[in-house]
Amino acid sequence: MSDTDIKQSPDAGLEDTYDVAHLEKTNTTWDESVTIEPELDKRITRKFDRHVVPWLFGLWLLAFIDRSNIGNAKIDGLVTDLHLTGNKFNIALTVFYVPYICIDVPSNLVLKYFKAGYYLPMLIVAWGVVGTCMGFVKSYSALLATRFFLGLCEGGLLGGMIIYLAMFYRRHQLLYRIGLFYCAAPLSGAFGGLLATGLAEINSGGYHGWPFIFFVEGAITVCFGILTMFFLPHTPSDAKFLTEEERAGAVARMKLDGHGASAASDVKHEEFSWFWVRRAMFNWNTMLLSLNFFAIITPIYSYSLFLPTIISGLGYKRVTAQLLTVPPNMGAFLTVLLTGYLSDRFRMRGPFMLAGCIIAIGGYIMLISTDRVLIQYGGTFLVAGGIFPCSPLVMGWLANNLAPHYVRATGTGAQIMFANCAAFIATFVYLAEDAPRYITGHAINIGMICLSLLTTTTLLLYNGWENRKRAKGGRGYRLTGGEDESMLGYRHPSFRYTL
Repeated sequence: MSDTDIKQSPDAGLEDTYDVAHLEKTNTTWDESVTIEPELDKRITRKFDRHVVPWLFGLWLLAFIDRSNIGNAKIDGLVTDLHLTGNKFNIALTVFYVPYICIDVPSNLVLKYFKAGYYLPMLIVAWGVVGTCMGFVKSYSALLATRFFLGLCEGGLLGGMIIYLAMFYRRHQLLYRIGLFYCAAPLSGAFGGLLATGLAEINSGGYHGWPFIFFVEGAITVCFGILTMFFLPHTPSDAKFLTEEERAGAVARMKLDGHGASAASDVKHEEFSWFWVRRAMFNWNTMLLSLNFFAIITPIYSYSLFLPTIISGLGYKRVTAQLLTVPPNMGAFLTVLLTGYLSDRFRMRGPFMLAGCIIAIGGYIMLISTDRVLIQYGGTFLVAGGIFPCSPLVMGWLANNLAPHYVRATGTGAQIMFANCAAFIATFVYLAEDAPRYITGHAINIGMICLSLLTTTTLLLYNGWENRKRAKGGRGYRLTGGEDESMLGYRHPSFRYTL
């Protein structure tokens, strides 16, 4: 490996030189006198951006389409054909989240064991098969069964992708890359609406309209999942598209980025311990950001599942309502990308969340305060543009503030597991009897966003206080008091929380 790319700082002695490849094999403690040339660092990042992020984007795009296409099928005849009277449709939505929530933490913990490059695509193949089967359902009970198994297959994906990205990117590169794949969520609403408009016109083999939404979108998902298995690397060390020098550099930069906190680069050799699970759970960032995500998920899920219904309530017919879901989702797609870029540039998460929540509240006020169709439709743009960027922000924020791998895996899984409990609220926010204004549902979402504002402000104050404490040496006793430095993780005095 070239010592012009990975080398010591000028102040380091020759006795402090390290062989990075050897460090990776032995998991030796990294010396912070080692530095990486910017050009090598940029080259590694560009390759990860080209060879990792696009596959995750595709996975999340198809996941969100397969999860929310039931909303498109609803206005294309699903409710009528399956005789979904009363709250049966809402219950069918809720069933999805029971296994989805339960599987989060276990799935994150086995991600490394089953090899991430195989495990994540296997999930998408499984739910693609289940999603296809949804087109064959003829009864309410069959719909409940398929929704249950769809949730079981999808449950580990989001947390798994966050943990997976944290193996490849430094802490303040992470949010933009989360945004790059998460922007597929609002894009799925736009793409899914266009696709559903065409598929719902098919009449063949005794099936008419909505079943073809599930047939075609499920088949696409299966094919993409199989293809992804051949290209997604398990860890930076397994990335065949990197040269040997670049693989060693990828390991080195992650060790440097950990600031003594046993960074994500050690994931290949790190062993599971319940010690790390306890460290993840009893942490203010985990607890507050889990509650924060709970508050954010409620309007996101209700918006994604019910946007076609909301627009239909404005007086638009079936095809027009499907098409009108596209512009607000495209606006959110662009907002997620812009917010992710700016958040990494300024190395901040909380302030951007505050701004997004305020914008979303403005959108809901527009929906509640008037019955003028154009103003209400404009409100859907503000809701989507404000709330969708908050989801990658809150997930990236926690991933930034937990280390090492198993702490991050547990904390992220717990965050997503708790947050997804909001689905039991979100699926009953917009009830048929509240149509067409849905004022109660909009008011509930405003209340949840206010909860997010409160928890975000609290965590900004706490993390700022803790960082100042560490900067003044207030946590130095953890190094001098006999604690094993390799077991400190995010508690290391050199580790700084992201605000």
